Amino acid sequence: MAVALILPNPEYEQSYGAYIVELGDEERYPFPLDFEHNDFAALLRRLDDFTKGINIPEGFVPSSTFWLVEGGEIIGVSNLRHYLNERIRHCGGHIGLGIRPSYRGRGLGNVLMALTIQEARKRGIGELHIHCHKANEASTRMIISNGGVLDSEVEDGEPAEIFRRYVVAAT
Repeated sequence: MAVALILPNPEYEQSYGAYIVELGDEERYPFPLDFEHNDFAALLRRLDDFTKGINIPEGFVPSSTFWLVEGGEIIGVSNLRHYLNERIRHCGGHIGLGIRPSYRGRGLGNVLMALTIQEARKRGIGELHIHCHKANEASTRMIISNGGVLDSEVEDGEPAEIFRRYVVAAT
């Protein structure tokens, strides 16, 4: 079955809930997965507001959330920040993504990253900054296979962790 990258929509409410349940206590990537989702219509409005740059909390930037779907199920989520502020340039980057646990190990992270990079190009974003935890070898491989070149490593967070910062050149 073919996968597709779509914008969030009400048709996937049940699948979204199942995705969240499947994540359990895992740290949720990208950050919109942490948004309250009991009122699904409100969640969709909030995601749309982020895309339009409306009602964004201090320290955040406008961003678009995408769902990777297959056979009526959400199997991955990505978030594309439209530009970087100082904090996100230091640690965070343009793209955050995650694959539903039961779909991992199938190369879908590469697919989701490639499709999200295409969305960035459509929006005129040139050089892309993509960051990951140093210990996350799967993310490292995914970023490199999508054109990422290691720029630097930085320490961030409490407790401090090492993050790898990659750059995907403008095309």
